[in-house]
Parts: sequence; structure tokens; C-alpha cells
Amino acid sequence: MSEVLRSIGSTLVSAWRISPGKLLAAAVLMLLGAVSGPLLALFLGVAVDAALAGDAGVAVAATVAAAAGILLGLTMEHFAHIYFFELGDLHEQATERRLGELAHAPVGLALHERRDAADRMELLRQESWALGQGVQTVLHVAVLFTQIGLTAVLLARVQPWLLLLPLFAVPPVLAGRLAERRRERAELATAEPNRLSRHLLDLAMSAAAGKEVRLFGLGTLLRRRQAQVRREVDAGLRRAEIAGTLLRLGGQLVFAVGYIGAIVLVVRAAIGNERSVGDVVLAITLAVQTNAQAAGAVALAHALQRNARALSWLRWLRDASPPEEPADALPPAALRDGIELRHVAFRYPGSDTDVLVDVNLRIPAGTTVAIVGDNGAGKSTLVKLLCRFYRPAAGTIGVDGADLERLDPVAWRERIAAGFQDYVRLEVPARSSIGVGDPPRLDEPGAVERAVVRADAQQVVDRLPDGLDTHLGKAYADGAELSGGQWQRVALSRAMMRDEPLLLLLDEPTAALDPLTEHALFDRYADSARAVGARTGGVTVFVSHRFSTVRMADLILVMADGRIAESGSHDELMALGGTYAELFTLQAAAYR
Repeated sequence: MSEVLRSIGSTLVSAWRISPGKLLAAAVLMLLGAVSGPLLALFLGVAVDAALAGDAGVAVAATVAAAAGILLGLTMEHFAHIYFFELGDLHEQATERRLGELAHAPVGLALHERRDAADRMELLRQESWALGQGVQTVLHVAVLFTQIGLTAVLLARVQPWLLLLPLFAVPPVLAGRLAERRRERAELATAEPNRLSRHLLDLAMSAAAGKEVRLFGLGTLLRRRQAQVRREVDAGLRRAEIAGTLLRLGGQLVFAVGYIGAIVLVVRAAIGNERSVGDVVLAITLAVQTNAQAAGAVALAHALQRNARALSWLRWLRDASPPEEPADALPPAALRDGIELRHVAFRYPGSDTDVLVDVNLRIPAGTTVAIVGDNGAGKSTLVKLLCRFYRPAAGTIGVDGADLERLDPVAWRERIAAGFQDYVRLEVPARSSIGVGDPPRLDEPGAVERAVVRADAQQVVDRLPDGLDTHLGKAYADGAELSGGQWQRVALSRAMMRDEPLLLLLDEPTAALDPLTEHALFDRYADSARAVGARTGGVTVFVSHRFSTVRMADLILVMADGRIAESGSHDELMALGGTYAELFTLQAAAYR
């Protein structure tokens, strides 16, 4: 109950912040419409008694009042809808913005690695409509209480014992709450397979996956597997729905007993001339309305539960990320000493396996570092730690002697330029897709053009119909689709937007390019990095599987099983005759 009350308060506060005027107007109009139902029963009872007594004037007046009440209810509800639908839409947008803020507020990526967080984000996407209807639901609660209050007064006027009738509406409400809790548990239990079902459906509809789906004949397999997972999800939800339906049915049966008893009580009183025929009409009409109010209470309780649950998931996401220790230092204007890792270890959230183990590394200022190793060796994880996407489980990372954890993360990332293998395909105009690599300089004359030149992507831009003003992506009528290599050049241009980063990270960003092109690009980057390093002491770290590319680096790291197995220059590692020398020789032989 406390969660429901909390959600009502949160929804009202949100609606008030959005538009106090719209909220008040909707509330007043709905309350005016709410009184029409109980007053209709009163006027009908008066009209019947007046007609039986031969008082035509009172009968006509009461009938006209009843008709006016009906018209009032319909009119007020119509105009109220105009306001609370708009409020609901604005409230849903505000909640979606809040979800986006919560998803990206944490300094690191740990929240995105958690399965329980992924479950709640998926459910929030499904329940966005419930959040949008939250304002309407809360206003209907006020309407319902008004109607119940008026109904109670009128029932007491007929027969005080009839005040017990609303008590029979309590079991249906409680049964509805229990049914909703069962459904909530079922939805959480099926959230993971539901995500898998959506993923399989997305694969079947994805243009990117279309080639492999058709080449390997996966269409039937995907559909069969998706249908199987969907059946598992539906079975879990169906069991909860059946149990909930039985609970609701039991609650309604209890109300039916009270309803029948109330009608019998009033009819007997009328037969004994203790009550008028109008009182019977009034009681029957109010009893019918009480039944409708009970059904409305069940539906509202159900809606309030969903709204409260969705808002509780938002709070859970807010609380799931531990508060960051306050940063008390800014990154240096230039690196003088460099970056040093001391006994660094790391494991991903929810895992009991270390990805990095006792990593010790010193990268002098102005150095170009290459990292090689098998898949899963920890290369990309090391890059993520340097970006401060995660905190080391043990050890420290120092930047010119200062602990990276004490540096302001936003200020530190503003001094980082990076290109990743899993780059984002921003389907916006090419200028924006590249320029967001340094948002403050997005509109700076020549900034995007210089980034394109540094990334050797001028040929890609020249082939676009409207150059940098071309909209990228097939999702738009005037959009231009790019090949994988072209998209990669756009992403590399984005990484080149920052002129003088303290740290340039290139995590296999040229995987879609041929070896010669990659070699030429990294050669350019190395020359540029040395020039930047001479001015700012900036460090360049790149990951690649191509040994012909990494040999140009000042320092080469060979990673295996989360450790640095070998380190040194190309000549030093070849002289060592270890893993690097063996792999370089094998790869070089493949190109002869």
C-alpha cells in the first residue's frame, strides 16, 4: 500500500510540475462529472415518488434534473479527457527522459552489465503506457472516492444498514491486488526469456542479419525458436492470469452476496410500507452504481499497482548504481609522467571470474602502445578501464601520479578520443554523425572537415550525394546507406574530432578494412600521435590482431588469460622468441 501511495504522490508532483493549470482543470471537470451518477439515482427516486403521488411538477423537475446530471457527466468527462490525455503524454515523456538519465547517469557501465537491471529496463519499455496513464489513473481515484462518499450518504438516507454494502467491495479490491502481485512475479520470472524472444524476432527482421539468415537457412530455425520461447513466456504469464482470474472471481462473488442482500432488505422494507417505491428505485440504482464502483476500484487498484511497480523499477535503477566518490581533481593539461597500472584486477558484475589479473604497466607520456592477444585475453577490458567505464576490483590506475578514481570522470573523458570496434551507426546527417565526437566543436568551422582528413575518410564524404549534409541510413527517404568499411571511416572521423587528447584509444576500429588500408591508417595515426604527444604528452593505445600494424608502436603488450605475458618493442619481442615472435612469423608467412 505504501508503494501505491508513493506512486500517487510522485505522479501528482510530476503532473503539477508539467502544468498546474491543466492538472487543476482536469481534476475539477472530472469531479463535477463524478457527482452526476449518485445524483441521478436521487433524482430518479424523487421522480418515481412524485409520479405515484400525482405531483407532475416535481416529477418533471426531477426528471429534467436527472437528464441534466447525465449530460453534465458526459460533458465534463469529455473536456477532462482533453486535459489529462495531454498531461499523460507529457508525463510519459518526462518519465522516459528520467529513464534515459538513470540509464546514463552512472559514471561506468556496470549497470548495463547486470541481468536484473536489463530485466527491469525491458519491463519498463513494455509498461511505458502504464506510466503515461498514471495521471489519468490518479485523477480517477479522486473521482471514485467522491462517488463512494456521495453514495454512502444517499444509502444511509434510505437505510443505515446499507452502509455495509461498500464493505462487500473490499474483497474484490484485495483479490485484485493479490492477482496483480502474481502477475508481477510472473513478469519478472519471464523477463529474460522475453528479451530472448524479442532478440530472435529482431534478428528475423534485421537487414544487417538478413545475409546470414538467408545464407545459412536460419529463417525457419529462428521462427521455431522464437515461437518456442514465446510459448514458455506465455505459459508462465497464463498460469498467473488463471490464478488471478480465480481470485477476482471469488472477490466478486462476495460482493454479489452483499448486493443481493441489500436489495432484499430494501424491498422488504417497502413491502412493509417502511420505505417508498422511490427509495427502492434509489437503493437499486445506488447498488448498481456501487457494483460499478467496486469494479472500477478493482481496475484502478490494478492500474495503480502497475504504475507503482513501474515507478519502483525507476527507483530501483536509481539505487542500483552505488554513489560515486566525489572527484577532487581535474586531469592535467598535459601528461608529464604518463599512465601507470599497479596490480590491477577486474571482473565483470555478476561474474566470479577475473578478466584481468595483477596487471602492472607503465606507459610513459607521448608513447604509442599496441595490445595484441587472443579473444577474451582482456584487451578491450583494459581499454574500458582506462576510460573509467569500470572500477578495478583491485589495484590502482595512476595518471601523472594521481589516482584515476579521484579525477573528475567527465573532465577526464573530455580529454579522451576513442574509436571502438562496436561503433555506433548514428543515422543523422554525416556532419553531425562525425561532429558529436566533440560536441562543443560540432558547429566550429572546419572542425569536422579536419577530422575527416585525419581519418582518411575524404573519399567516403566525396561519394555522398550532399557531402557532409547527407543524411546517413536507410531509415530515411533521403538517407544514404554505407558499407561496413564506410561506416567505420565515419566512426574513425568521429574519434578524430578531438585535436589534442591526452589519451587516444583505438580498439580494433578498422576491423572492416583490409590490412593495407589499416596499416596506412595506423601509420598516419602514429605520426599524428607522436606530434600530439610532443605537445601534450598524449598517449595512444590501439588494439589490433594484425601484427604488421602493431610493429610500429613504441611498446607492444601481449595479453593472455588476463595478464601481460610479454611487453617490449617489436625488435625486443622478436629477439625474445616468445608468443609474439611466433604469431608475427605465422601471420607474416600468410601474406607471402
